[in-house]
Amino acid sequence: MPRNILIVHAHPEPASLTRQLVEVSRDSLRAQGHTVVESDLYAMRWKAVFDADDFPARADPRRLSFIGESGHAYRSGRQTPDVAEEQRKVLAADAVLFQFPLWWFGMPAIMKGWIDRVWAYGLAYGYRNAGNLHRYGDGAFRGKRALLCIAAGGPAVDYSPRGINGPMEQLLFPITHGSLFFPGFDVLPTHAVYGAGGLDAQALDQARQDWRGRVQCLFEQAPIAFRRQNGGDYPDHHVLAAHVAVGQAGLAAHMAGDPCATSPATACTYQPI
Repeated sequence: MPRNILIVHAHPEPASLTRQLVEVSRDSLRAQGHTVVESDLYAMRWKAVFDADDFPARADPRRLSFIGESGHAYRSGRQTPDVAEEQRKVLAADAVLFQFPLWWFGMPAIMKGWIDRVWAYGLAYGYRNAGNLHRYGDGAFRGKRALLCIAAGGPAVDYSPRGINGPMEQLLFPITHGSLFFPGFDVLPTHAVYGAGGLDAQALDQARQDWRGRVQCLFEQAPIAFRRQNGGDYPDHHVLAAHVAVGQAGLAAHMAGDPCATSPATACTYQPI
């Protein structure tokens, strides 16, 4: 079934691995009959800094409250045009792909700024003016899929369960769990390409093939098994129940599956439409 896909990507170099994999995404998804929309943040010269300029019609000109002004701008239709357009893209999408190089264990600042500005109060948080009622598995983006495609400079062994950098899925927990699962996305296991700066032609071709396989099965893969706030594991909506994840603490306790997993939980076979 044809779907709407948004690709948000951030790399200033057209020949980079990130941009090559964006091309794979675009071509593969369109070949399946999907509609693909892109947000090329560097080409757009996206304003990454979240500041007073985001609120041209302030509710309170005396003191800048980001939550208050974000909610006021969203409710009153007074957001800046660039933010409103990106929100429109996300709301129209059945899945959002985020493709970027891993810079200092996170996304480039321009992409973090995209989330800071686009995830408005009343949309990504404070949904339906209900405070924290609709979060971690609920919210405006419930039913949509999200997938990170990461280009990492270091070798895979550095991101193994006992590797010096830490497991990739745990490093990205603030993004996958915090920025994406919080407003309701079903977040798929991260796709990472390691040693991105030193791939030879054969390895580069393999990286393209591997990513093509992930993209072709975008709607068949099982999401990361994050625990839902309103699924019964958090009776007070804040802390895990005593009988859940017994003996565990930290990030792992909030995942029902393997917190170190970086590959799809289920395999799939793509059949051309």
